[in-house]
Amino acid sequence: QVQLVESGGGLVQAGGSLRLSCAASGRTFSSYTMGWFRQAPGKEREFVAGVSWIGGRTVYADSVEGRFTISRDNAKNTVYLQMNRMKPEDTAVYYCAANYRSLTYSTATGYDYWGQGTQVTVSS
Repeated sequence: QVQLVESGGGLVQAGGSLRLSCAASGRTFSSYTMGWFRQAPGKEREFVAGVSWIGGRTVYADSVEGRFTISRDNAKNTVYLQMNRMKPEDTAVYYCAANYRSLTYSTATGYDYWGQGTQVTVSS
């Protein structure tokens, strides 16, 4: 069982930056592929970024490539999402998710555990 708690959301102006954190419980954090997803009002949940449990490979949605960076610190059981040059269309609730020893990144149904989400609002 893994519990995930996101933090770092808030209000930012367009062009600004935020860093989200997701703290995980449990002793096997390093065995989980971690992902960030987001859901805007009236829209489906969409993949944002993922980082592999092995080798540290990272994958990004086209809409955030070059602006967002996902990273993990296994010693702290934490995954981060650094968001730069933010746009109003980045406004959403952001969720982190954990997927045990998987090489699947972008499919929400493949993730085993989810956090409660943190609101990110980008003003124009």
